[in-house]
Amino acid sequence: MAHEHHHEHEHHEHEEGSLKEQIIKIAVTVVLLIAAVIVEKRCNFSTWQLLLVYLIPYLVIGWETLKEAAEGLIHGEAFNEHFLMAIATIGALCIGFLPGAETQFPEAVFVMLFFQVGELFEGYAEGKSRDSIAHLMDIRPDIANVEREGQTQSVDPQNVGIGETILVKPGEKVPLDGVVIEGSSSLNTVALTGETLPREVNVGDEVISGCINLSGVIRMRTTKTYGESTVSKIIELVEHATESKSKSEAFITRFARVYTPIVVFAAIALALLPPLFQSLSFSPFTFRLSIFNSHFSTWLYRALMFLVVSCPCALVISVPLSFFGGIGGASRKGILIKGANYMDVLAKVDTVVFDKTGTLTHGQFAVTAVHPEICDERHLLHLAAHVEHYSTHPIGAALRDAFPDEATDGCTLSDVEEIAGQGIRARVGGQIVCVGNSKMMEAIGAQWHDCHHIGTIIHVAIDGQYAGHIVINDKIKDDSAEAIKELQSLGIKRTVMLTGDRKEVAEDVANKLGITEYHADLLPSDKVTFIEKELSSQLSPLNSHLAFVGDGINDAPVLARADVGLAMGGLGSDAAIEAADVVLMDDKPSKIALAIKIARRTLGIAKQNVWFAIGIKVAVLILAAFGIAKLWMAVFADVGVTVLTVFNAMRALHVNEKQLVIPWITK
Repeated sequence: MAHEHHHEHEHHEHEEGSLKEQIIKIAVTVVLLIAAVIVEKRCNFSTWQLLLVYLIPYLVIGWETLKEAAEGLIHGEAFNEHFLMAIATIGALCIGFLPGAETQFPEAVFVMLFFQVGELFEGYAEGKSRDSIAHLMDIRPDIANVEREGQTQSVDPQNVGIGETILVKPGEKVPLDGVVIEGSSSLNTVALTGETLPREVNVGDEVISGCINLSGVIRMRTTKTYGESTVSKIIELVEHATESKSKSEAFITRFARVYTPIVVFAAIALALLPPLFQSLSFSPFTFRLSIFNSHFSTWLYRALMFLVVSCPCALVISVPLSFFGGIGGASRKGILIKGANYMDVLAKVDTVVFDKTGTLTHGQFAVTAVHPEICDERHLLHLAAHVEHYSTHPIGAALRDAFPDEATDGCTLSDVEEIAGQGIRARVGGQIVCVGNSKMMEAIGAQWHDCHHIGTIIHVAIDGQYAGHIVINDKIKDDSAEAIKELQSLGIKRTVMLTGDRKEVAEDVANKLGITEYHADLLPSDKVTFIEKELSSQLSPLNSHLAFVGDGINDAPVLARADVGLAMGGLGSDAAIEAADVVLMDDKPSKIALAIKIARRTLGIAKQNVWFAIGIKVAVLILAAFGIAKLWMAVFADVGVTVLTVFNAMRALHVNEKQLVIPWITK
C-alpha cells in the first residue's frame, strides 16, 4: 500500500516537472525566435545562413516532436499528429530554396511552437481531470488499527481477515466493511455518495469502507476482506471506467486511422498535380513536363497548410477528454459510470424500467396486519418467523422482526425447502408449515382467501390447512415521485414498474408515483423475459435505448441484459457494483434523471467539439485553396482549435444541477 502511494506521488511529481520543462522550453524558444527575426532583419544573411539561425529555436522546441515522428515511422505508425507536424514544418523550412519562393523559416518555428503550446494545455487539462477524479476517489485507507492478542496494531488493510476487530478513531478512514460492535459516531460519506450530510451509526449498524469517521471512536467487526470491500471495488471501477470507449470515441479513433493517411496523400497530390498541369505544354517540336517551376512553391505552401489544417488531433484528444470529464463530474455526485460507452447509451435512453422493492420503495418491510384463521395472532407470527429463519429476503426479515422471541422459544426447525416463486416450506415443532403466496396455497390445496388491506399478503398453512395471512407493506422513498416526474420532463417516453408483488400492491404504488405501466406477480425470470421482449421490439435500436433500474442483488440478470443497467442501493452491494453499468451510490431514484442529464450534456459537449473542429478546418481549407490563408491560420485551425476544444471538454468535469434542469441536447 505504501509502495502504491509512493508510486502515485512520484508520478504526480513527474507530471508537474514535465509541465515546468515544457513552459521553460516554450519561453526559451520565444526568446530565440525573436532574436532570429532581429538577425534576419539586420543582417544580410544568405538563405542557408538564415536556416542555421532558425534551426536553433526550431530544434529547441521541436526535437521531441521530431523524435516521436521518427519512432512512429520505425514502429509502422507513421500517420500521427507528430508526423504531420514534422513533415509540415520541415517542408516550410525547405520551401525557401525553391525557385521564386519566399522563405518560411519563422512560420516553421511558429507552427512547432504553437503545437507545443497546444500539447501543454492538453497535458494540463488531462492532468486536471485526473487530479479531480483522484481527489474525489481519495478513499483508499492507509492503515487499519486491528486488535490482536489484547493489543492494537496498525497494519495494511489488505492483511486484515474477516471477523477481526478493528478500531476507527475520529479523522480516520474506515478501512474495511464491517458492523459496529461498540461506540457511536457520525460518518462523512461524501466521497462515496456525494451527500454532504453526515450519517449517524450505532451498535449493530453496517459501515462501509471509504467513509471518514468524524466524531466518536468505534469498534467494528470486519465482514469482508479488503479486496472484496466497497472501497476496493469502487477504486477498481473508477480506474477502469475510461477503458471502455463510447461509440463516438471509438468512431473518432477509427476515423483518425483512416483519415490521416488519406490527408497525407491528398497533400502530396495538391503539391504535385496543379504545378504539373500548369507546366504541361505541347508543340509540334517539344514536349515539356516539369513540376519544379514557379508554381511549385505556391502549391507546396498550400499543401503544407492543408496538412497542418487536416490534422485530426482536436477530435482525437477532445472527444475522449469530454467523456473522461463527464465520468469525473458524475462521480462527484455519487454516480459511478463504468465507461464512456454507457454514458453514450444513457444519453439516448427513452424507456426506463424499474424494479419496485428497494428501488422505488425502501425495501424495509414491516408487518401491518395479522389475520389468523385457526390460531391466534402470536402463534401465526411465531410459525412464519421460524420458517423464514434463514431467509435473506426483506419479507423474511420483517416476519422475524415482528416475532423477536423466535430465536429463544425452543422450537425446532428442520426440512427447510425454498420453492422458487412461491415461498418456503419447513417443519416447525413437528408441523409442516408453508409460508408464501397464493400459488403456494393452491399447490398444496389450502383454501386461501384474499385480504382487503393493500400490501404484500403472506399466506400461512399448517399441515395443508389454511391458517391465515399476514400483511406486510413497504414504504415509498421520499423522492420516487419526483424522480418519475423529472424523467417525464426529460422526454422519457415510458416509465415501467416490474414487481413480484400482487397486482393491487403494484397498482397502488404506480398510482402514487404517476407510473402508467406496471407488471405484477413476476418471477425474476419473467423480468428478463419482459426486457428481452422490449429490446427485440425496438423499432430503431440505434436511437432507442432501455434502462433498467434495480437493487443490484436479485436483479443482476436484468441489469446485465438491459441496454444500460442502473443499480440502486449500491452502497456496499457487491452484486450492484459488478452487474450494473451505472451505480447510484446514495440510493436516491432522483439521481437517475441527474445521470441522464449529465450523460446528455457530456455527449453534447463532445458533439460541439466535433462540429466546431470540422467547421473551422473546412473554412481554413477553403481559404487555403484560394490562396488567402496563411500558415499561422492553418496552425490555429489545428492547434488553436485543439486548445479551445480541450477547454470546452473540461466543462464536463463541473456539474451544476441548476444548469442541467433543461438539457439542450437529447439525441
